[in-house]
Amino acid sequence: MKKEIKDTIIVELGEKLKEYPHFYLVDVTGMNADDTSKLRRKCFKSEIKMVVVKNKLLHKALEASEIDFSELYGALKGNTAVLFCQTANEPAKLLKDYTKAGIPALKAAYAEEGIFVGADKLEELASIKSKNELIADVVALLQSPAKNVISALQSGANTIHGVLKTLGERPE
Repeated sequence: MKKEIKDTIIVELGEKLKEYPHFYLVDVTGMNADDTSKLRRKCFKSEIKMVVVKNKLLHKALEASEIDFSELYGALKGNTAVLFCQTANEPAKLLKDYTKAGIPALKAAYAEEGIFVGADKLEELASIKSKNELIADVVALLQSPAKNVISALQSGANTIHGVLKTLGERPE
């Protein structure tokens, strides 16, 4: 491969690192073409960009980045695919379906500004809540006290109404 082509690939990888806030390094050793195509389709449906890349080129792109990815360098061995995404837990959920076969296996990930190294971190990554899930949780928590107050007021209004009705009907 010519140096110009390598430089272009490094620049493109650098742009993807800036564009996507989260990425996973996945070992695709042992996957045949059919399995790889199926994985690519699943990634596409989940809005995950899958790129199979040479480890040296990815290493250089990571070095050129403004963020210190030095902890990830040890994971750059064997056949590596990079899963770029906007939602931190999406690739982990996708990879959990594959854990039964063990291929592809998680090598490392950069998610929510944290570095996770090793396949044992998959469960932890899958449990990370997305921005929309966190917003939904906050909204539910904020609505809960308001619902309780309204419920109490409505039941209290019925009680007060009953007491006033009884007092009004009572002979003096």
